[in-house]
Amino acid sequence: MRAHSTTLAGLTAALAGFASTSAVVLAGLTAVGATPAQAASGLVAVCIGQALAMLWLAPRTRIPVLVAWSTPGAALLASGAEPVGGFAVAVGAFLLVAALIVLTGVWPLLARAVAAIPATIAQAMLAGVLVGLCLEPVRGVLEDPWRVVPIVAVWLVLSRVAPTWAAPAAFAVAVAILGVQAALSGGVSGPVLPALELVPPRLSAEAVVGIALPVYVVTMASQNVPGSAILASYGYRVPWREAMTVTGIGTALVAPLGGVALNLGAITAAITASPDAHPDPAERWKGVRTTGFAYLVLALGATALTSLAHVAPAVLGAVAGLALIPTLASSLAGAMGSGAPGHRTAAGVTFVVGASGVTIAGIGAAFWALAAGLVVYAALAWRRDT
Repeated sequence: MRAHSTTLAGLTAALAGFASTSAVVLAGLTAVGATPAQAASGLVAVCIGQALAMLWLAPRTRIPVLVAWSTPGAALLASGAEPVGGFAVAVGAFLLVAALIVLTGVWPLLARAVAAIPATIAQAMLAGVLVGLCLEPVRGVLEDPWRVVPIVAVWLVLSRVAPTWAAPAAFAVAVAILGVQAALSGGVSGPVLPALELVPPRLSAEAVVGIALPVYVVTMASQNVPGSAILASYGYRVPWREAMTVTGIGTALVAPLGGVALNLGAITAAITASPDAHPDPAERWKGVRTTGFAYLVLALGATALTSLAHVAPAVLGAVAGLALIPTLASSLAGAMGSGAPGHRTAAGVTFVVGASGVTIAGIGAAFWALAAGLVVYAALAWRRDT
């Protein structure tokens, strides 16, 4: 019975994670110039990458260290524009993110520098870039109501009775709708079997500033730090250096295949780390092992999902937006939760600049939001100190 509970928790974490945010990954990769084949390759790669990372970390550490793709990082990509130089430049930025993650684990000074970024600013930057994506369900209802309204309705009902399954249920309805549409249209036009495509990386200054640094910051602030805190709340101490090294190396391996950053799981981490998974804390790591094997199976359907998405693009766009609404809400709460008016003002500036979608010198809004927020934060702090 107890073995069954860890298996169920692991399967739940895998299905909830994949169904909730795979559409966000596809949207992010497409936005930075990936072709359908490259986006499919990226989704397959991160499924395999995080599976192997979990299958390495969980048995070695005997704690439920769940690894996931960077949903905030993918959302940030989806909010921007294709970089000059195309997807190859984005892949180069992903490799730099990988190097920074590894450095965070082995170089305490970098970890302290990331920790020095006020949480209100990091959360406001994430909230700003999420706004556009969270408007997709609204646009979908107006542009394609017969397909999108049922998805929104299912999401709303499940948000009331079973919040964990709201986004996965919306995803399931969307896949069913897309499947029916594909059948009526004579089938999908793209491949359905998983395939990996190598993308030779390039690096540009604009991509370093506009993609790599913002993705790294939101991955650390919105995934790795909260993920570590969630495990700590259940009595586990994350092996920080090893976790950052494994996820950083994993990111470096999946990046040339189109994959986004890997990091510690945050929201889904509670599924396998809580007493519901197993009453004995020493046994809960087995649930993460199940999650790892489940993601290897899910990788088999990633290419088919990518091809299916092109039947009606508004459908998976709506699913991605619905899945990110809770993240938007928590980011806004974190950004505006500080009692200091100066902190809220700086967070407000960060949010507005991030939501503007402005691009200056080829660098997207996420970087300018972070820069503007830090400048305002420092200026108001200096004024109070003088």
